[in-house]
Amino acid sequence: MDLSHTAVRDHAAFLERLRLVPDQPGVYLWKDATGRLLYVGKSKRLRDRMRSYFGSPRSLSGKTRRLVSHIADFEIIVTQSELEALLLEMNLIKQHRPPYNILLKDDKTYPYIKVTVNEEWPRVFATRQVLNDGARYFGPYASAGSVYQALDILNRLFAFRPPYECKDDKFNRHRKQGKPCLYYQMRRCLGPCVPGLVTKETYRQAIDSVCRFLEGKSDQIVRELRAQMEEAAERLEFERAAYLRDRIQAIEKISERQQVLRTVDTDQDVIAFAREDGSAVVQVLFIRGGKLINAEPFTLQGTEDESDEALLTSFLTQFYQHAPSIPPSLLLAEHVEEPLIIASWLQQKSGHRVEITVPRRGEKKQLVEMAAANARQKLREIREQWLHSEQRAVAALSELRDLLELPALPRRIECYDVSNTQGQQSVASMVVFEHGEPRPAHYRRFKIKTVSGANDVASLREVISRRFRRAAEALGDTQQAAAAVEVEGENDSPAEPTDTARQALERWADLPDLLLVDGGVAQVAAVEAALHELGFTQIPVVGVAKGPDRNRFDLVRTGQDPLVLARDSKALALVQRIDEEAHRFAITYHRKLRNKATLRSPLDEIPGIGPKRKRALLKAFGSIDGIRRASIDELAAVPGMTRKAAEELKSLL
Repeated sequence: MDLSHTAVRDHAAFLERLRLVPDQPGVYLWKDATGRLLYVGKSKRLRDRMRSYFGSPRSLSGKTRRLVSHIADFEIIVTQSELEALLLEMNLIKQHRPPYNILLKDDKTYPYIKVTVNEEWPRVFATRQVLNDGARYFGPYASAGSVYQALDILNRLFAFRPPYECKDDKFNRHRKQGKPCLYYQMRRCLGPCVPGLVTKETYRQAIDSVCRFLEGKSDQIVRELRAQMEEAAERLEFERAAYLRDRIQAIEKISERQQVLRTVDTDQDVIAFAREDGSAVVQVLFIRGGKLINAEPFTLQGTEDESDEALLTSFLTQFYQHAPSIPPSLLLAEHVEEPLIIASWLQQKSGHRVEITVPRRGEKKQLVEMAAANARQKLREIREQWLHSEQRAVAALSELRDLLELPALPRRIECYDVSNTQGQQSVASMVVFEHGEPRPAHYRRFKIKTVSGANDVASLREVISRRFRRAAEALGDTQQAAAAVEVEGENDSPAEPTDTARQALERWADLPDLLLVDGGVAQVAAVEAALHELGFTQIPVVGVAKGPDRNRFDLVRTGQDPLVLARDSKALALVQRIDEEAHRFAITYHRKLRNKATLRSPLDEIPGIGPKRKRALLKAFGSIDGIRRASIDELAAVPGMTRKAAEELKSLL
């Protein structure tokens, strides 16, 4: 084996470790020289699979060659079976998201529709967490927009509690008032908040109809509604009969659009994909009871040089790992790796047999082709959107470079803003744009520590000093690192930081090509002074000066006249977007701290009174004044309180 094209330092020791790897099922983890996880893989014969990476580089794909060039270490985990290896691989990929694995983009954030069937008056709303809490979940959906659209349609059809306008506090408030909200008058809610408007049985029927509709069982709902309409007409309740007639017509209209299978009345997921130049989109058609109830596209990353089988295998394992339901049949565009193991895992997870097929003719083949056509269309949309966005960004950055006479395009732009209310809860934000696009993972927020009152200039100087002291430490300037430790009050920090601390510190090492600050000449001068003290004089600083109505975005530099950007300037659009994002991020953090401070009460300062006791006391006596007026015996009688705690509370209040 040839290790010359790897990052391994001690070849002999590495080869000896490889020789000791067993030929058993398990999972292997490739790591780089810093210990960062690069790739997670599984195999039924670990030793053979791992040794295959170190043959001739010409026999490897480009992506695998790049992976191998960074390999410096590995770990293995032996399992009892291939199925255990599959489960372990999925969990490790989900947890670590290694850069060389095929990944379902943003798989942690896909939204679902949640129906709280376990509550007295159930709700239907969007969620991004699937919990084992007795509720029912439907999805996932590719975007929040598709969930909101589905919820709007469902609410119009079945008039359950409005998803976002009827939280429990509002529900209880109207229950006390004995008067429903406007949604009841609009026929968008049955009015469960007011006793007598709707029975629990009737409301529960509406919730059951929601679940059945999401399962594709609209025919059952129509039959029941038609029977209710006829009963209402017989009782001469013509207004209710007309209302039920309209609901039936709306459901039938939607069902006509859903009908796709005429020969098979079954539940299936149809999965196909499109790929081009390293990009890939997988389209899933959710068919329930012969009806297409949903169609969602999902983007994959890290698919370059991977086979179609590997692409589909990675998608299936990641997509169904947390899916709330799995149909008995999956129709795929291509075969997957180790289909028997995946089918066994799906059966174990769902509790029923799951058949994986690749249809070659007939109606099922047409469904797969329809899914593939949708995937190709989505991929085209994504690529066109990316190209247009890239062209706009390059044009804006080029214009900004020319206006500010920068040596190159500002690849990374950092923008800082300060927010406070009359000097209270003063905070600052740092937002990052790379190649003209926001990078929220790089955003940072700061509490102002050394400045009293509303002093934006001094606050900016403090924040810039803190940010670039960390940069100096991360870049290895021992003198500046020592200063950073002293200023930040971290004299007890170890001389050799841990791997986690080092990785956190390294995030500060990426320096901006352009630094924007919200403000004028005074703010720019303060920031430049802070940078000069720390030796970062090469970073250009520009202030963004706005008019009283935020209707101007002039660029301010020390010793020069302001640059007034034209209204149709692409640079103006980019600067405005960056500055507004910094303002939004700062004010959001400030409001959070301000609200937290506003909600504090004298009880928070009393030892032994935690959140539970605080809630119990306020529930029992209504207010702080009520607690003050209560006797020690009354305080001690509150659930969770003791006499000792009551005596201490009374003395301190």
